[in-house]
Amino acid sequence: MARIIDGDKKNMVGKNVRKFRTELKMSQQTLADKLETIAVYICRGSICRIEEQTRTVSDIELWGLSKILDKPINSFYDENEKID
Repeated sequence: MARIIDGDKKNMVGKNVRKFRTELKMSQQTLADKLETIAVYICRGSICRIEEQTRTVSDIELWGLSKILDKPINSFYDENEKID
């Protein structure tokens, strides 16, 4: 049986990370810098890969994104998104 993570998409939240970040007119570097202030270390390049859905996201990272982007964790998930 194939695992979900074996598909092309490595996370389910990347599209909404980008959406929420751009709504705040925040650069990827600014997001990375703000995450660092709460001890969540995601470099700018990793944020890019998260948004492209080519990198996984840990629970701690999702918590940090939720705090910095001021969105509840469940808002990062799109119920209609299909997993490849």
